[in-house]
Amino acid sequence: MKRIVSTLIAFLMLVMTMNSLTFAAEGVDVQITDALGNKQMTIENMKHKHIKSVTAINEVFGDGQKVSAVAVEYDSAIDTSKLKASDFTVEDKNVTKVYANTAAEKAYKGVNGQYVIVELDTTITPDTGYGGGNGASNDANGAGNGQNGNAEQGASQGGNRPPGNGGPTLGFVATDSAESKPLTVNVTQSGDIATVGGQTYKADSKVMTNSKDINLVVDDFKKLVYTDPNYNNEKLMYNLYVPKNYDPSKKYPLVLFMHDAGVVSNNPTNTLTQGLGAVVWAEPSEQAKNECFVLAPQYTSIIADDTSQTTEQMDITVDLVKDLEKQYSIDSNRLYNTGQSMGGMTSIAMEIKYPDMFAASLLVACQWDVNKVTPMVKKNLWIVVSEGDNKANPGMDSITEALKKQGATVSKATWSAESSAAEFATDVSNMLAAGSNIYYTVFKNGNHRYTWQYAYTIEGVRDWLFKQVKQ
Repeated sequence: MKRIVSTLIAFLMLVMTMNSLTFAAEGVDVQITDALGNKQMTIENMKHKHIKSVTAINEVFGDGQKVSAVAVEYDSAIDTSKLKASDFTVEDKNVTKVYANTAAEKAYKGVNGQYVIVELDTTITPDTGYGGGNGASNDANGAGNGQNGNAEQGASQGGNRPPGNGGPTLGFVATDSAESKPLTVNVTQSGDIATVGGQTYKADSKVMTNSKDINLVVDDFKKLVYTDPNYNNEKLMYNLYVPKNYDPSKKYPLVLFMHDAGVVSNNPTNTLTQGLGAVVWAEPSEQAKNECFVLAPQYTSIIADDTSQTTEQMDITVDLVKDLEKQYSIDSNRLYNTGQSMGGMTSIAMEIKYPDMFAASLLVACQWDVNKVTPMVKKNLWIVVSEGDNKANPGMDSITEALKKQGATVSKATWSAESSAAEFATDVSNMLAAGSNIYYTVFKNGNHRYTWQYAYTIEGVRDWLFKQVKQ
């Protein structure tokens, strides 16, 4: 009896040990889990033997970076004509389209190939949780989080929150990790699929988690650090997009984007994943029209506050732009400045302190001391706020009225932030007909963060920026 018991105990220990190990079949890097989340990737029991890999395709939208599609790689070419949306289910997400492709990338139309692309619903969830202000304690989920209310990103990043009740604490330093946690997605092949060769790969209930990811546009930026000799060699992390076909014999414009206080972080890419403010200018479709450099600093502290003060990080950013002009063939007459909330306030402060530097500024969800804005009277500005932003809206009302009294021409209109592209095109055309140097857009309803979920999606406003040239 003792021998039988000992044998049983040894067997159970062996099973437990085997379950704790990670198995890898040759050429297979997909992770399989059961309903309890236990890894089930032994060579013997893995039913998804035809799947070679699962890749998350991530894109940035107005409310942050999301998994927009899953690429499931098979060992044979899949017949795209036989695929349907119900063949795959993705945990906590809605599948909108399924097709085959020859690469792990989205396509307008599927073709037979080894990859099955499972597209997901990425509709923006409008932010309705905060009425206004530019405070670090109110932007997003606090400095160091950097995801601006996007649950998909926020859950993966974590962060810290600055003190204060309604305004950023100037100089507050982030304490979060510098590491990014990749987005994960769980997918199940819930229907039978057919190969080009006539085989049928049966449906299976096991859940597959991605082992790879592709970060569209974000991965096209260089992650760098600038050391400023003018400020005791203080460092500034930044992300730089260099045009893919960069030619030193040509001159290129540069767009500087500065993030809000909620994105203050030690993670160098938070400014890229929080929303469209940086990455939209580097999108392939945008570069095809307006080829440019894109500069997106990542601040590790609060650099502007509601008392209209800035830290030396603002000046270091200006020095960085000047340094890039020495390194690359950048058109000094076509430097553009944009930012949201804290970043927008910093944009205003730059326009005031360095009035001859930028050709135009796009100011989103921000305000400043009305008594300091006189140097902006002749500047090319496009301002965007929301009606429900109880600081930026009245603040910009006061600023535009003051600038008008000093000789600026201002055109103001109220738009729906959720308009179609065609409706936005009409809105922009109507606004530009006035020929003003300052354009002031107010989104109906909305709130503080809501503003930048939509402001950077308006093609006509982006095109206007590139048409401005410093005289």
